[in-house]
Amino acid sequence: MGPTLESMRMPRQTEGDRHRIIVISAIAIGIAFFAALAAEALIALIGLITNLGFYGRLSLAFTSPKDNTLGLAVIAVPILGALIVGVMARYGSPAIRGHGIPEAMERILYNQSRISARVTFLKPLSAAVSIGTGGPFGAEGPIIATGGALGSLIGQLLQITADERKVLLAAGAAAGMAATFGSPVSAILLAVELLVFEYRPRSLIPIALASTVAAAVRMSFHGSAPIFQMPDVLRPSGTALASYVLLGAVVGLASVYITRGVYAIEDAFERLPIHWMWWPALGAVVVGVVGYVAPRTLGVGYDNIEQILSGAVVGYALLALVVLKLVSWSVALGSGTSGGTLAPLFTIGGGLGSLLAAGGMLVFPGFQFDIRVAGLVGMAAMFSGASHALLTSIIFAFETTRQPMGLLPLLGGCSAAYLVSILLMRHSIMTERLARRGAPGPTEYSVDYLRQQLVRDHASTEVMTIRSDETLESALARVSDRSAGQTHNGFPVVDAAGALVGVVTRRDLNDPLGPRNITVGAALKRPPVAIYPDNTLREAADHMVHEKVGRLPVISRKGPPKVIGIITRSDLLEAHQTRLEAAAHAERSIQMPWEDAPVSGSTS
Repeated sequence: MGPTLESMRMPRQTEGDRHRIIVISAIAIGIAFFAALAAEALIALIGLITNLGFYGRLSLAFTSPKDNTLGLAVIAVPILGALIVGVMARYGSPAIRGHGIPEAMERILYNQSRISARVTFLKPLSAAVSIGTGGPFGAEGPIIATGGALGSLIGQLLQITADERKVLLAAGAAAGMAATFGSPVSAILLAVELLVFEYRPRSLIPIALASTVAAAVRMSFHGSAPIFQMPDVLRPSGTALASYVLLGAVVGLASVYITRGVYAIEDAFERLPIHWMWWPALGAVVVGVVGYVAPRTLGVGYDNIEQILSGAVVGYALLALVVLKLVSWSVALGSGTSGGTLAPLFTIGGGLGSLLAAGGMLVFPGFQFDIRVAGLVGMAAMFSGASHALLTSIIFAFETTRQPMGLLPLLGGCSAAYLVSILLMRHSIMTERLARRGAPGPTEYSVDYLRQQLVRDHASTEVMTIRSDETLESALARVSDRSAGQTHNGFPVVDAAGALVGVVTRRDLNDPLGPRNITVGAALKRPPVAIYPDNTLREAADHMVHEKVGRLPVISRKGPPKVIGIITRSDLLEAHQTRLEAAAHAERSIQMPWEDAPVSGSTS
């Protein structure tokens, strides 16, 4: 009698993994609560350092450095903060440098989502010093990085998989963003587009719950009002929509050159003949000088964004803010200090959008721009173009302003910015650093092709089987018969009833040290490993990896486990042939006007 299905090694079932979602979600909720509290603590610490550094008073109130009366002495404050950050990075952890998200991406992709405990504490502390002493960064980047580090740390303390640890890291990061801006939906999308690169229940549910909890904690501290208040806007006309799409494309073009500029500055610092510990102090000289000329550029500048969106800053004042904020932020970020990118990009993009709208209406009076909507579109389009996070950009702008009439302009403008950016820039501001280190991050996510293909459509149905009561010598003679045309290296072994009992390889049959007069059944070394015809190729590939085999007999689900085919590693590779041929055909079929025409008479 053949083996029962219970004794066979079949693909792992997913029901247990689905139950794990409950456990991971519960952990993510706890992480979100503490990440939200950490966000509040970081904001308070930034307020304390800002008040001490610029006003000489003890206060936790979150305030802007722009109203200081230090005069030329204001230049020394960012330099002092940068020196402290440099020492912390040199003797604490170099991982605190940068704005956080690229580092989190690198840990997810190449370090099994492991972030050291030291970074969990040093990152927010260094960011508070940098921003509190006038660094032109947003608090959200360090908070996102801190939440991610907290999730990673908890994941390392628990007995969970690398994928589950990735989810906890992303949940902590999303919680940090939701706690900063009160934008839980865009926080989820940020995690999907920039961290986990998948849209699956195992990651989406914990991240969504974490974002919800963090947003609720923020509401308990600050209420439910949007973080960026702006007057209600009216529904745009068709002409206005076209204008916003064009504006988004221009801002997207600007985002490409801003990204290139930041990394060009970083390259310039790399060539300096001094240790990188001193680079933030050199960058802070520029921050201080610019801050003396334009105090609005100091600190996070959330109030600048709100004033741009309300139309309170216009003309030369807005132009000065955009240009000088760009100079200050890009030099500081390129120097490798600790800080975020979101708020500066929003400020620069929002101001650029408003300026383009104002200029457009002067040159073309028929354009139906609303300066406030143009600022909103510019803000989101800049982030969309720089980060390649399209959906995050659109929903973030909506959640932080609660302007439903702005959604359509946002959709058109951000899509145009994203299109221009991906045409001109392969890597985003988040992934360029990884690419330069030889570890490029993913630029998109898609459904696994192998999950869409079934075993029955790719398995070989002409299978040579070996009876378990045959001798090794007899079986070897059969598989060595060239006239049989067998190219496989593994052969299913069946009993008298035709049921699968195992798999034997040519090497097993040809073992010179083994006895030759025993049966094949007696020579089997492990229980049968098989797969069903309605399993996916992804399940087949994973099953091969788990069982360390290169082929799987395909057995019927109903009745005795009779062999109806066999699938090998080569079959998995050949399954991609149809997809690759379809893509190649599409490339040949679509000929753009600027592309060279195919040579007459050439074959495809």
